[in-house]
Amino acid sequence: MFFSIIVSYLLYTLVTAFTPGPNNIVALHAVSQHGWRKGKDILLGIAAGFLCVMIICALFCYELAKYVPSVANVLKYVGAAYIAYLAIHVASSKPDDGENNQMSFMKGFLLEFVNVKIILYAITVYTGYVLPYESSLGSLLIHAFCLTAIGVAGTITWAAAGGVFQKLLKKYYRPFNITMALVLLWCAVSLAFDI
Repeated sequence: MFFSIIVSYLLYTLVTAFTPGPNNIVALHAVSQHGWRKGKDILLGIAAGFLCVMIICALFCYELAKYVPSVANVLKYVGAAYIAYLAIHVASSKPDDGENNQMSFMKGFLLEFVNVKIILYAITVYTGYVLPYESSLGSLLIHAFCLTAIGVAGTITWAAAGGVFQKLLKKYYRPFNITMALVLLWCAVSLAFDI
């Protein structure tokens, strides 16, 4: 039963994990501009935050059904503001400018708590794919780790793309940063206005 549930949500989670979103864009930017060594902190923060959000959603999934409209409504504006802040940071940054705190663990970690995309990702999987067949806390927590692995795989893939194109992106960092900042701003606007 466990593996059939994973197979049932696998396509949805893969599409969600590998499409552009705040995690993936920030990961691509971090590694392309600062390399793996300095970019690893924000990647670890994203992974840790992702797991925490998946566990929190699993623990409170039954109750969230009652509160999703109000929680999602508040979080989407907080998330949009934080993503806009990240966009400004990305647009104004320079390659390997020596500021180690720019792409910090905490920035990656906090991003997950305002990233409505992954919150809705978790709620959708738990309520649509898992809970109809398994409702034990242990099962939900195991699925939290599976969802995290899939999500982090998407983020690492985007970071790898940043690493592969690092020299090119460093040479043309200004147009690249502005493009990435615009994509993040689009994420923030689409989140705030349900586009």
